[in-house]
Amino acid sequence: MTVHRRTEEEVLVGGGVNQVVRIGSTVRRPAGPWTPTVHALLDHLRAAGFTGAPRALGLDTGGREILDFVPGHVASYPLPDYARSDATLRAVAVLLRDYHDATARFTPPPEATWYLPGREPTEVICHGDIAPYNCVFRDGKPIAFIDFDTAHPGPRIWDLAYAAYRFVPLTDPGNGDFALPVEEQARRLGLLADAYQLDDSDRAALADTARERLDALVRHMHEQANAGTVAFAEHVAAGHDLLYRTDAAHIARHTALFTAALSRKHPQQ
Repeated sequence: MTVHRRTEEEVLVGGGVNQVVRIGSTVRRPAGPWTPTVHALLDHLRAAGFTGAPRALGLDTGGREILDFVPGHVASYPLPDYARSDATLRAVAVLLRDYHDATARFTPPPEATWYLPGREPTEVICHGDIAPYNCVFRDGKPIAFIDFDTAHPGPRIWDLAYAAYRFVPLTDPGNGDFALPVEEQARRLGLLADAYQLDDSDRAALADTARERLDALVRHMHEQANAGTVAFAEHVAAGHDLLYRTDAAHIARHTALFTAALSRKHPQQ
């Protein structure tokens, strides 16, 4: 399906890698080789009854993908108070669990192409970038995820680990985006795992997986920067890779504390 392009474009805040614009009730984003596969995934989510994602509406005459505009607010740094709450942490975990469960029966098309390579074991389709800047809030509550470019097959824990990094968050005290005392990080990590209903084996691996996820992010940033991707080259020049390495080292230092917190069930409040 091709939709004719209109001129009333509003550039949306965010878009750290791509320029994203709104036209009326739709969003337009640059398409890539993975776009047909992502649109098939979004169609599957809609058919499965999962409403926490935009609908895919094809391409416009400029070759950009067209998606539903999901009304609400996307949280950006510095995060608003509602994005930092225990209630939001639990709600994000529940939304992510519902998303993962909805993808478990997705059969990718034969010519499926993903932006990121799949990871084993393939349990679900990972979103690949669960973070406040890819979460739509309405009345202070997370109601949808956006930006599915980085979706790829993989284990549940791979997605949840990055959500933990961003929403707990598992950051070094020097991270100016949002840092908490390590004991509070451990407590909130337990809340996230409980709300997701994470099983015992994944609880034991979650902290290590979060560190591994950041290591993979740094590698990807440098690969893309070396390949000439301007946005990633700017991120590396700005020191984003050093921030992620510092946070990965923070997680490594406190893995025992985080894993101990994950081994205990926390009452839902």
